[in-house]
Amino acid sequence: MLFEDTYKTIAEPVEGFYKDKGSKFISFVFPVTSENEAKVHLLKLKELHPKANHHVYAYRFGLDRMHYRLSDDGEPSGSSGRPILNTLYSKEITNILVVVVRYFGGTLLGIPGLINAYRSATEDALENAEIVVKHLIVIYELKFSYIQMNDVMRIIKEMELPVLEQNFEMECRMIVEIRTTLVERFISRCENVEGLVIKPVE
Repeated sequence: MLFEDTYKTIAEPVEGFYKDKGSKFISFVFPVTSENEAKVHLLKLKELHPKANHHVYAYRFGLDRMHYRLSDDGEPSGSSGRPILNTLYSKEITNILVVVVRYFGGTLLGIPGLINAYRSATEDALENAEIVVKHLIVIYELKFSYIQMNDVMRIIKEMELPVLEQNFEMECRMIVEIRTTLVERFISRCENVEGLVIKPVE
């Protein structure tokens, strides 16, 4: 069992392929962190494959099963987007978009055939993917005066927090990344440093 702030995704975009009775199913898989990112990839694929009969997709975010979207794009309901999403669930991969572009081969495959085709195209792409483990994180901004520098740096060093930005003038400012499971500990330690102001960055 992974920690509650840990998830699996893919390192970089990959492609897969499946063919059945003349129909070609080309799968494109992208790591994504927002719906807007997913929409950009989808629009690009529609531009790249304007003659395709269907652009079926599914994406999911986070660790629960609540943040997802799917589209059958004209295929029979439940025959295409759902098998893609179910493949992501079964492989426990998230923050991911799968688009399967179908070129119709002239022979109807029926619902079982479509389910198998969209699932197989997704699985083929994922077999080519490098699966990576990442952590859910929160970004925090820290503001403090120069005399508190040692106290702040001790927290950052001991908790091994990645520093994204830092600026040490008379008023010092840092942006750090914190795993969600460590946030409470981080806040309680910061409260012990007088004059240190912290706030999450949206």
